Amino acid sequence: MKIYQIKRLMDITGSLLLITILIPLAILVIILIFCKMGSPVFFTQMRPGLNGKPFFMYKFRTMLDTIDKNGSLLPDGERLTKLGIFLRKYSLDEIPELYNVLIGDMSLVGPRPLLMEYLPHYSSEQSHRHDVKPGITGWAQVNGRNLLEWKEKFKLDTWYVDNQNALLDVKILLLTVWRVIHPEGVSHPGYETMPKFTGDD
Repeated sequence: MKIYQIKRLMDITGSLLLITILIPLAILVIILIFCKMGSPVFFTQMRPGLNGKPFFMYKFRTMLDTIDKNGSLLPDGERLTKLGIFLRKYSLDEIPELYNVLIGDMSLVGPRPLLMEYLPHYSSEQSHRHDVKPGITGWAQVNGRNLLEWKEKFKLDTWYVDNQNALLDVKILLLTVWRVIHPEGVSHPGYETMPKFTGDD
């Protein structure tokens, strides 16, 4: 069996198991979001997948849709709620991504899917991160997460692409459980998550 077949089998089995286990927690999160922020409960955004092909990624909503007098959304820091901060800290906002894994848009393990607007800014080496499906968690996420600079994150992503195997995926998943229980690196210093990537200087 080839590595991509093993990985897909792990993704289907793992996502089904996690969805089953996390259904009660997901229902609780849905109720809390609806009571605290109203609808919609889910955040949907187009992200680049395998080979940069766009797909819609699903997450739980963590921010309000507050706008200024000109009709523009306020900065993330002003729209992020206390509930949203909690959901992000423990990665609970990412539970809906298990559906993306189940239908084949994502994998349990792989480089995190970033914004579509970043695609033109990648170097040829950095674009290598799209040679595999994006993941809910990845090598960069268990080695610093958002405390890392962009260059460091991309080096870890491309290292994973070149060295991926089933045992490495299991290791990353186990380390992810530890990171969820002991969260760190949720935000880059001075930012709610990370500064925007605009390419190398």
